[in-house]
Amino acid sequence: MTIHVKNNIHWVGQRDWEVQDFHGTEYKMTKGTSYNSYLIREEKTILIDTVDHRFSQQFIQNLEMEIDLKTIDFIVVNHAEEDHSGALSALMEKIPNTPIYCTEAAIDSIVGHHHHPEWNFKTVKTGDSIDIGNGKQLVFVEAPMLHWPDSMMTYLTGDAVLFSNDAFGQHYCDERLFNDEVDQNELMEQCLRYYSNILTPFSSLVTAKIKEVLSFNLPVDMIATSHGIVWRDNPVQIIEQYLEWADNYQEDRITIFYDSMSNNTRMMADAIAQGIHDVDPGVAVKVFNVSKHDKNEILANVFRSKGILVGSSTMNNVMMPKIAGMLEEITGLRFKAKKAAAFGSYGWNGGAVDRIHARLTDAGFETAVSLKTKWRPDGKAMRECREHGKSIAKLWAKHPLTSPVTAPMMAASAPQVRSQPVVQVETPAVVERELINPSSEAHPSDCQCMICTVCNWVYDPAQGEPNQGIEPGTTWSDVPDYFLCPECHLGKDVFVEFKG
Repeated sequence: MTIHVKNNIHWVGQRDWEVQDFHGTEYKMTKGTSYNSYLIREEKTILIDTVDHRFSQQFIQNLEMEIDLKTIDFIVVNHAEEDHSGALSALMEKIPNTPIYCTEAAIDSIVGHHHHPEWNFKTVKTGDSIDIGNGKQLVFVEAPMLHWPDSMMTYLTGDAVLFSNDAFGQHYCDERLFNDEVDQNELMEQCLRYYSNILTPFSSLVTAKIKEVLSFNLPVDMIATSHGIVWRDNPVQIIEQYLEWADNYQEDRITIFYDSMSNNTRMMADAIAQGIHDVDPGVAVKVFNVSKHDKNEILANVFRSKGILVGSSTMNNVMMPKIAGMLEEITGLRFKAKKAAAFGSYGWNGGAVDRIHARLTDAGFETAVSLKTKWRPDGKAMRECREHGKSIAKLWAKHPLTSPVTAPMMAASAPQVRSQPVVQVETPAVVERELINPSSEAHPSDCQCMICTVCNWVYDPAQGEPNQGIEPGTTWSDVPDYFLCPECHLGKDVFVEFKG
């Protein structure tokens, strides 16, 4: 099957609705992908890229239905990765002497994948061009490390089409090919997911390469990507978006992610998030459990955030393995101009929080004071966590807030620093609390009500909690363990006897 792209250009690629993993299992595809190959038929016939090796035979069959393979004058390989050049071996069996135009670095990659050093390679570099007839040329632009050393783009004069390789693409499968035909929210979500998880480490190169291409003063009427849709409606929009993303991008957003053995660190995360919201309701706060949420969604949110909070229980005096893995990925993605802090619960030692802080510092984050809680946080500890969230919100605010920061929290961010201030909350066996409730006058002293030590919501047995199926007249001892406070969504363990 082919799709007409423009004039004598046709899409001859392959849609993959079922694929879920990319780069091993490191990138989860939520909308499938496409492997975009393009056939240009001017006085010369050119094939730009192939498809993933799993579709080699189908690709050859479809291509043979369209043209005689022997009429292909040459093949352009913009990138040697398997999802781009996977069908090359099957194709070259049919047309073994066909020239392959690629960068010098790509020869090593192609031979490494396909083991055919005898193929007819023709190396090109930025500014080289080939006349393909009818007054048109292909112009090559090297793009090393976007995102492999061998990467390049190819520009078709006359039609003003940029075959952009991985740049401006997305893992997004749709029966429609063009950007103006698909759901715009889905499209931009997948573009951001793709950029943040794959191209972020090369942001400075993205900016430099875009400026280099623009300096050629070539009109760009269409951007034909290697994955996902083709940008035919206002293609400049994705170029502008890339320039914004590449410029230390951040929104007024804080991402909290954690792993927890006994839900203690989860409780801390909830209270910290609530504290942030208390002080700065305008900031977007997203909370993720790394054991249960999509890792790439978390990383996309980190990319969007001005700051992150990373939490872990302490296990064998180190952080939980999934948190360690996330921090390894974050280090590799080389995020810039972002803030961070560590938190977590512990039993007899709290090494996880110290290690998280050190890793965040090494990764280039501006680190703030850490927070540790011993054992399961009680009401006092939960209030400390909430106050910690309030302090973080004030410290990281992107706009003036009504409440001043009460105390400086920033720790030294130089990579060699290993010690840092830590707020450490001990959980005593018995804590005396004096809680004031606005509705206390409505409760007699012997009402047997229970009050949440975090948000002061009162459970009244006479009323129950119908929204959770707890009938009026249900005593606190009979309230099921799955009960959550309707206000702060914490469990029964943060409730104490109400003292009217």
